[in-house]
Amino acid sequence: MAAPLYRRIAHKIKEEIEEGHWKAGEAIPTEHHLSERYSASRVTIRQAVKMLVDEGLLEKVQGSGTYVKEQKIEHNIFELISFTEEMRSLDKEPVNKVLDFQLLEPSAHVKRVLKLEDGEKVFYVRRQRLVDGIPYVLEDTFLPVSLFPNLSYGIMTGSKYDYIEKEIGMKIKDSFQEVIPVLPPPDISEALAVEETMPVLKIQSYSVFTDGTVFEYSEVHFKSDEYKFTLRASRP
Repeated sequence: MAAPLYRRIAHKIKEEIEEGHWKAGEAIPTEHHLSERYSASRVTIRQAVKMLVDEGLLEKVQGSGTYVKEQKIEHNIFELISFTEEMRSLDKEPVNKVLDFQLLEPSAHVKRVLKLEDGEKVFYVRRQRLVDGIPYVLEDTFLPVSLFPNLSYGIMTGSKYDYIEKEIGMKIKDSFQEVIPVLPPPDISEALAVEETMPVLKIQSYSVFTDGTVFEYSEVHFKSDEYKFTLRASRP
C-alpha cells in the first residue's frame, strides 16, 4: 500500500534538505511554491510541512515563515568527555585557539577549589573552541603548576584530556559541574560572536583524578543556540 501523498512529499523535502538545497537556518519556499514544485494541493503541502515540524526538522516562525531547524549539539552533563572527543563523535574536527596563556597567582576562589598551598601558582589558559571556523565554546581553565610543570601553549592547542591521560599517564575520574545561564560580558560575547543580550550557558566545574586530587578548575561558556544540555533522571 502506497504511503499517503503528504508523507511522500515530506520525504522529498527531507531529501532536498539532506542534499543541501536548503541549509540549516534558511527558509523553505512558501506553500504556493511547494504546491507547484510537487504538484500537490496546499492542504497536502501543509500536512507534509507539519509532519517535518513535528519531527524537529523544520520550525515555524510566526509571521516570518518555515525554516530548516538548526540542530543543537546534545551535551550530556553526566558523561565526562572532552570537547574534542564530543566533536569527533559527531564527525566534526575541532580547533582549539589559545587566546591567553600565562602563569599567575590564583584568586582566593581558585586556590580554594584546587586546594592549593600558599605560594602555589597556576597556569591560566583561555581557549576558543571552534568547529568549521565557528566558535562554539569559550573555556577558561586553571591548572596547578605543581601537577603540570611542562604544560605549554602548544599542548593546549590540542586535547587537554589526551595530554593528561596519554602523556602524563593520570586517570581522570569525576567532574563536578554547576550550570548557570548568564548574559555574556563583552569579552565573552566577542569570542563567541554573540550579542551581549543573548544568554549563554556557563559551566563552572572542577575535575579530580582517581586518587581524589583536584587537577583543574574551569569556567566554560557555551553558545545557547548551538548547544542543549540533557540529563537522565531515574526514579528510585
